[in-house]
Amino acid sequence: MLKAAKAKHVVQRNVVPLWPVPFAIAATLVVAAHLAWWLSLRDGHVPSCVPYIEGCVSISRAARHGLGNHVFRLLMLPCALLVALHWWTSARWLRADTASGGQGGVVTALGMVGAVALAVYSTFLGSDGEAYRFLRRYGVIVFFGCSYLAQLVFLRSARRAQRLDGGLAAAMLAVCVAMLALGVGNTAMTAVVTDAALKDRIENTLEWHLGVLLVAWFALQAVLWRRSGYGVDLMLRPPHNP
Repeated sequence: MLKAAKAKHVVQRNVVPLWPVPFAIAATLVVAAHLAWWLSLRDGHVPSCVPYIEGCVSISRAARHGLGNHVFRLLMLPCALLVALHWWTSARWLRADTASGGQGGVVTALGMVGAVALAVYSTFLGSDGEAYRFLRRYGVIVFFGCSYLAQLVFLRSARRAQRLDGGLAAAMLAVCVAMLALGVGNTAMTAVVTDAALKDRIENTLEWHLGVLLVAWFALQAVLWRRSGYGVDLMLRPPHNP
């Protein structure tokens, strides 16, 4: 009888994996940018070219007009919420280790600011007016900047706590170095290139490449969460029968 009574109160645990969160962010970024570009190209809003090579159009311009704009915003606003959730769960993952948990608050703060900036950018993309142009321009700058800083803090803390295997650590470091190289290259190009049209094409090309690297980071974090089995632990209690 005692064993039967104890069995009634057994707590079952169900772990919901979190790797789909960064994977969904990566997939949404890819689909939103390329679908908006294709729709704008189909409707004649942007010229026909390979933007990764020729730089004829930026991501923002590709998603600024017509149906492409509506689809882009429809996808990116929920994506901003996923970005916030992702960095919050990343901070909790760091806090699980005493050697790396001290930086969890920094990761959360940077991630939340970046997510809000992405939401602001997506909301006002395609709107007319100087104020809206300001919000769009600095929204995307703050999003990329805060995302990059959050990546650096996360990577530094995770490596210090030895919670990354060699392959993942090297891949994440490569993404961060490549993003820094693009930023430095863009700054150098601005100082050296005088032709406005050429400068615009180079900036557009670098923007697409930067987007690829950001997608790669979220894909790598999806791999990390999947390998580590990171998830939300739900405790399920069986119904009590009096």
